[in-house]
Amino acid sequence: MKLIFNEELFVQIEDQLELDAEETGLIIVDAVNGFCTPGMGNLAPASHDEAIASMVSNINLLARQFADKVRPILAFQDTHYDEYPEPPYPPHCLQGTGEELLVEALQWLQKYEHFLTIEKDCINGYIGSIVFDELNTNWMEKWMHKNNRNGNLVITGICSDICVLQLVQSLLSARNHGLIDVEEVIVDLSAVETYDLPIYVVRELGLPDSAAHPREIANQMAMYLMAQSGAILTKKVKI
Repeated sequence: MKLIFNEELFVQIEDQLELDAEETGLIIVDAVNGFCTPGMGNLAPASHDEAIASMVSNINLLARQFADKVRPILAFQDTHYDEYPEPPYPPHCLQGTGEELLVEALQWLQKYEHFLTIEKDCINGYIGSIVFDELNTNWMEKWMHKNNRNGNLVITGICSDICVLQLVQSLLSARNHGLIDVEEVIVDLSAVETYDLPIYVVRELGLPDSAAHPREIANQMAMYLMAQSGAILTKKVKI
């Protein structure tokens, strides 16, 4: 993520946070083909996107650190079905298309003993994890207790201003309400990104102006809102 600064939307960002591995878990949001692999669907980059490629590389490096320390890793995978559209977005990450799968660089996680995948069918992963026939199931508590208590949760993934933002805010609200036992929610900005759709491209494509999504502005808004909600932002996490 390219960091920009605005005096009126100031965001406190740590250069590096070194965390106690025994008290930390990693969450990866939607690092799937449908959002990260060029040409893999309506919401994937049309061609190589250096910012998204860099994000995937940094997620992989961070996940390797967690695996080396035998720490828990959880990945949300956006997974949809034809009968349940997600307006205003076009069909994406449909089950069985391959778009819903983790990118190739992260496929090794499927063999990691302390890895959990949650398929979600909505923007908010916390809400998307609710099992309707078991409404009291607290997936976060079960995941944490299975892998020992985690004082910190490190959040990575895409999109910073959409799925990442909503998950971070939900985790913080759940923490403050006593639903989950978490000390800090930390966002590693080297491993978070969003898509870029400038207004001139939107108009060339004949889309409404409301579809415009300038990456740098979206990232700045996301950082500001996550920080204002109580998250800790850092350029790099080390455990």
